[in-house]
Amino acid sequence: MLRAIGTFFGTIFSLMTLGLMMVALSVGAVLHIYGQDLPSHESLANYTPPTISRIYSGEGRVIDEFARERRLFTPAEDIPVMVKQAFISAEDKNFYQHGGYDARGIAAAVVEAVQTRGETVRGASTITQQVMKNFLLSGDRRIERKIKEIILATRIEETLSKEKILELYLNEIFLGQNSYGVTAAAQTYFNKSLRELAPHEAAFLASMPKAPSDYHPVRNRDRLLQRRDFVLREMHENGYLDAATYEAEVAQPLRSVQNGDFAPYSAEMPPRDYFTDEIRRQLSQEFGEGEFFSGGLSVRATIDPELQVEAAVALRRQLEAYDRARGRWMGTGITLPQEVLADEQSWRDALAKAEVPRDIVLDGTWYPAVVLEIGDQQMRLGIEGVAPDEHAPHVVPRADIAWLPGNFFDTFEPGEVVHVRKMTNDAGEFTRWTLRQVPEVQGGFVAMDVDTGRVLAMQGGFSYQHSVFNRATQALRQPGSSFKPFVYAAALDSGYSPATIVIDAPIEIDTPQGLWRPRNSSNKFYGPTPLRTGIEQSRNLMTIRLSQEVGMDVVADYAERFGVYDNMGQFLANSLGSEETTLYNMVAAYAMFANGGERVRPTLVDRVQDRYGKTVFKHDPRVCTDCDTRAIPEARGPRIVSDRERVMDAVTAYQLTSMMKGVVDRGTASGAINLPVPVAGKTGTTNDARDVWFVGFTSNIAAGCYIGHDQPRGLGRGAYGSSLCGPVFQEFMAEAIKTYGGGPFEVPPGGHFLKIDRFTGARLPDDAEGDYVVAEYFRDGEEPIFGYSVSGGFAMGNDLELFARGETEQVREVTTSTGRKAQVGGKASFGSMSSGGLY
Repeated sequence: MLRAIGTFFGTIFSLMTLGLMMVALSVGAVLHIYGQDLPSHESLANYTPPTISRIYSGEGRVIDEFARERRLFTPAEDIPVMVKQAFISAEDKNFYQHGGYDARGIAAAVVEAVQTRGETVRGASTITQQVMKNFLLSGDRRIERKIKEIILATRIEETLSKEKILELYLNEIFLGQNSYGVTAAAQTYFNKSLRELAPHEAAFLASMPKAPSDYHPVRNRDRLLQRRDFVLREMHENGYLDAATYEAEVAQPLRSVQNGDFAPYSAEMPPRDYFTDEIRRQLSQEFGEGEFFSGGLSVRATIDPELQVEAAVALRRQLEAYDRARGRWMGTGITLPQEVLADEQSWRDALAKAEVPRDIVLDGTWYPAVVLEIGDQQMRLGIEGVAPDEHAPHVVPRADIAWLPGNFFDTFEPGEVVHVRKMTNDAGEFTRWTLRQVPEVQGGFVAMDVDTGRVLAMQGGFSYQHSVFNRATQALRQPGSSFKPFVYAAALDSGYSPATIVIDAPIEIDTPQGLWRPRNSSNKFYGPTPLRTGIEQSRNLMTIRLSQEVGMDVVADYAERFGVYDNMGQFLANSLGSEETTLYNMVAAYAMFANGGERVRPTLVDRVQDRYGKTVFKHDPRVCTDCDTRAIPEARGPRIVSDRERVMDAVTAYQLTSMMKGVVDRGTASGAINLPVPVAGKTGTTNDARDVWFVGFTSNIAAGCYIGHDQPRGLGRGAYGSSLCGPVFQEFMAEAIKTYGGGPFEVPPGGHFLKIDRFTGARLPDDAEGDYVVAEYFRDGEEPIFGYSVSGGFAMGNDLELFARGETEQVREVTTSTGRKAQVGGKASFGSMSSGGLY
């Protein structure tokens, strides 16, 4: 009997032992099979997560940021303990005890799945397992992935410390709203740093990993509140919160940026504009898009924030003035459905979704609005973000559209989305709302330091949100007569002097396309005239003769040397600016005139540092030879050694600068530019005024503007570089010189002044005075030949109508049929505006 019982239990024991061995062998086989060809976990020790690249102003203020995944990496030692405790309580309360996986948690999940017949399958992954899933494996719910996850988790626990694993998790985890990691999420939801978070806010963030889309703070407010309170309860039960703190934190309301309880982090930054987007474009080419958007770069921009505002306002003001003078309403092209207009909340919701620019500031902020009701004498509006006010009613009176033909009924319709701004009196008091529209005409503006090439301001159009195309750097336009200084630079460096006489008279050129008869802007001519007049009065025929004499190959070489073109076509028409280039290139080239002829490499970036603070790009390569020397005299600064390439002779640069100063003092720009410091520059107007330009400079800042339609067409009579772009330059520079000042242009050594008659080029005595006298700078050792005439091989005809002495091309101001003032020149034809140059 005893023997039978012993045999029975022995059999049972053997079967159990065999079963356990089979289970062990099976588990071992599974682990062996799935442990093969797993990704290496050792790479996590050197993991560098994708992080935000930020752009800073010179003052260190964040002005923009770029990222595909919005993440701010924070080392484990800088993450507050309370934040760690919240996530451990929510996701893995045994984190510090297990070896990578939680056997009890897995068993409980299996039991629950069996009991519910698979209807409830809850996760049992530890934080370590989640790290493996997020970094090395896919997110699919399969047993194979779970096994691999456990294998890798045990391996990583042997390689990395618990704090390092937690660091990876808290920086990688997705927490909704394009926020990756706890630091970015704290900014997104609360606009706070991690150390500023309260326990209930940390619990809020710890609620998100489970399912960020299911716990939206607005759409799923109640569900998120329940999850937050659960996390707080877990923190209390785990000993991280005492009873009093727990009760106080659970009682806190659910607050977030999305609910309007905090201002968003983005509100602290200016709206994205052309400047920072151009940095993105250039650095993406330099470093690659992947590195720029995920490399955590710190970019120090050259921008002067105050001048950037001035540039935007100056360009917008002129574009709007031109647009309103045309008297045509174009609007936004967006109309809201009629059914939403009866209910305020409905039209506000619909208006908020309308894709119209919201970044326009010109004499006040421009607000999107919707036409609610049209009357004979006024039109009632609904204005975004502005509550109705009996002291500032949301109506526009009939007088506001006096610049438009027709009445309200002819021009507008209910539901139409428009822009409006407040109109104020001289005391700044509100008077009424006024309608505005984004002009159809566009333009660009650039300003840079003439010595360093640092771009101080850039505006690529009326509104970045309306059109992201940067017309300052991407638009290829004909520069017109603003190109002529490069022709004269080539001549001056080829042995010509300011006293050289060039014939201003008609010419005919036989081309494969037929006979070309370029003209000036009228049928009057100067005849034999000094070189200076060709610049000051922008004479096409003098420029063509000079180009023919010097050689278009020499002119093209100068244009390429200055960076205006990469490969300029050697055609006479191109001497008048008919070949396209960018405003950015033109301003950089003019900066080389201003600094005495040294190479300028324009830049929007001073320095770029990688995520570790190492400088990977620096614009200024100059060396400070004695910055570390304490013995520098107080009266002298440290010496900065420049190795910049010289692109033109310093004397030539000054001669040309002097002549372009004459453009502003008495030439084609004299009526538009009036600043308290010396200014030199050149206007440009192309065929039919399709593009109008002004590029100029003081002793330290070069700036330029162009205006034209994106699909080139004429701007109409009265459109000149001086009348449209001149005021933009004037308004901007008036503010710029308050900060940067300006002074006389530096006279280089190696030359001497002689007085000549600016009308005839004749040598005058040193004591000569009068408006006809100009002091020209000549090179030492070169005796100027007075009276030498350049014809370019084209003879001068007889009986030409010539300008009288002192007479210039006149641009007249007239009163239009609407009562407004406009500037017009003489009647023009294709020939008079031929191939680029007019003014």
